[in-house]
Amino acid sequence: MDDYIIRATAANKQIRAFAATTKEMVEYAMEIHNTSPIATAALGRLLTAGAMMGSMMKAEKDLLTLQIQGNGPMKGLVVTSDSKCNVKGYVYEPGVMLPPNSKGKLDVGGAIGIGLLSVTRDLGLKEPYSSQTTLTTSEIAEDLTYYFATSEQVPSAVALGVLMNKNNTVRQAGGFIIQLMPNADDEVIDVLESRIKGVSSITDLLDKGSSPENILENVLEDLDLEITDKLPAKFSCSCSKERVTKALISIGKKDLQEMIDENEDIEVHCHFCNKKYKFTVDELRDLRTKS
Repeated sequence: MDDYIIRATAANKQIRAFAATTKEMVEYAMEIHNTSPIATAALGRLLTAGAMMGSMMKAEKDLLTLQIQGNGPMKGLVVTSDSKCNVKGYVYEPGVMLPPNSKGKLDVGGAIGIGLLSVTRDLGLKEPYSSQTTLTTSEIAEDLTYYFATSEQVPSAVALGVLMNKNNTVRQAGGFIIQLMPNADDEVIDVLESRIKGVSSITDLLDKGSSPENILENVLEDLDLEITDKLPAKFSCSCSKERVTKALISIGKKDLQEMIDENEDIEVHCHFCNKKYKFTVDELRDLRTKS
């Protein structure tokens, strides 16, 4: 099944909802970054959240960045997304390994540790909008729930999950974000809270064959669910040698000359997709004349 995101409303638009299946993008990220199971789970959760939150943006050039920094052995991770649900991301320490947590599951919270979640939206204004909250559990879904409540004042339920096979391939990945709009009445709030409490693990639902549509139908049953969009989602990096070339030119003649004086070819590495771009000394000389 190709990855995609469903956007929907319910209860006469008192609720908006997003649900996603993201197995392919998470598996691709795991392959290019060679992530451990814990790092795959963490990055997969944040990629899924990034794709859904990206779909909340309106303009074509809007960009979202989610950054988590912690004092655990993983140290942190970064994900960016656009309004078309193209996402990319990486983990600071992709090879981190830890024993299972007290529930026998991958210890994402322990790997991240205590720290901060930063959310930045670049909407083409003079300055990007940025907000920072303390991590509550470092399990990512709960941290985003807290972010929506405190920074955006939008009561939300966030579920994110990555299920691994025993051979460390990705079995399932996905999630949902369900939010109450300011006009939500008490009855709708009570019904939604009750439904959310009854939801089992998101990966269990996906593993039993539930689609994003089925998941929202299950949670928002009898609340007049209306699916408004189905959007493809994928891991996509916009880096290129041309972009890297422009970045090198921008650093100025002095720094380029220092590279040239070392008389060795250089290699520029993209953190997001792991592609590497090589520049010979002659190419650096040419760039210096253009800077």
